[in-house]
Amino acid sequence: MPLISDCFMTFLRSNIGKKMVMAITGSMMLLYLIFHLLGNLLIFKGPSWINVYASILHGSGPILWFIRIIMFIAFSIHLIYGIELTIENSRARPERYRLKKNLRSTFSSRNMIWTGIIIAIYVIYHLLHFTIPIIHPELSAVRNIDVSNRPDVFGMVVLNFQRYTVAVIYILAMMAVALHLSHGIQSLFQTLGLNNEETLPIIIRIGFISSIILLLGFLSIPVASLTGILRVRI
Repeated sequence: MPLISDCFMTFLRSNIGKKMVMAITGSMMLLYLIFHLLGNLLIFKGPSWINVYASILHGSGPILWFIRIIMFIAFSIHLIYGIELTIENSRARPERYRLKKNLRSTFSSRNMIWTGIIIAIYVIYHLLHFTIPIIHPELSAVRNIDVSNRPDVFGMVVLNFQRYTVAVIYILAMMAVALHLSHGIQSLFQTLGLNNEETLPIIIRIGFISSIILLLGFLSIPVASLTGILRVRI
């Protein structure tokens, strides 16, 4: 058992091991993003839909916190390994090879580390904004109750996104997520050994289309709030 444990830890510390872990944690976060977006889009059904959804979600108690802890661990590992791989690749790659690779790379692939850091900063901001209402606490769902005596998540989201500063921060963060996903999905297929000359164009399209769909979905809420499509009725 110690030998197996040592081999496993050696694998995790290797370049391919880190990439495999990043592929797994990246897939977890992608699934989380998809379900998170589907839940958020209930806001277009009206206040009762999104408020009921939020009440059920927060009423799940330990299950919700279990998911949050797992996602926090996955996110942290993904970020740490991403930084380590970027540093290792930068040290190991000759300057001439780097210049040749840049000719074949894309903007999103060359800036994965920066979009990842932007996303990490935004996650902290998002938690302090909507989950732990320290930013604009006067608009938090807990402090404002809807007609059915539920936390008014609808009002919290719409009123916050009607503030241009909040909306712009959210839009820029979602653009960083889209850029990160565009190359991240391609890297996932490559790590799984499914990336070759025949499949590469298809994989690139899948990554691009998937990231655009998610981007438009997430941006639809602040845009609808700013334009008055979503509004709080007094």
